[in-house]
Amino acid sequence: VQLQASGGGLVQAGDSLRLSCVGTGRSFSKNAMGWFRQEPGKEREFVAAVGWDGTSTAYPDSVKDRFTISRDNAKNTVYLQMDSLKLEDTAVYYCAASGEMYGRSWPFRADYWGPGTLVTVSS
Repeated sequence: VQLQASGGGLVQAGDSLRLSCVGTGRSFSKNAMGWFRQEPGKEREFVAAVGWDGTSTAYPDSVKDRFTISRDNAKNTVYLQMDSLKLEDTAVYYCAASGEMYGRSWPFRADYWGPGTLVTVSS
């Protein structure tokens, strides 16, 4: 079972970037999925989550109205659209999936993790 994130890169402040995360080895279409991020020397923090059917989403205030999480269950993929990027959004972004069936976006418990993808926002 793997979650593979992609789409990270170097962008300028104010730019947009879309991350993708595809699951392999099993279907995650019945599981809530989410994104976290971690800066060097800091704890991993929650960024976004989406319920199993895509109808519920959750964000912290730091990214609300700038980031949008969505999913395509037919492709076993979750996306994170990041707009109006700020310097403080620089981090390694991790995709995660809940092991609970038919879970909503919140509370979100990450049971599966994938390797991260680096997002660097420059001035």
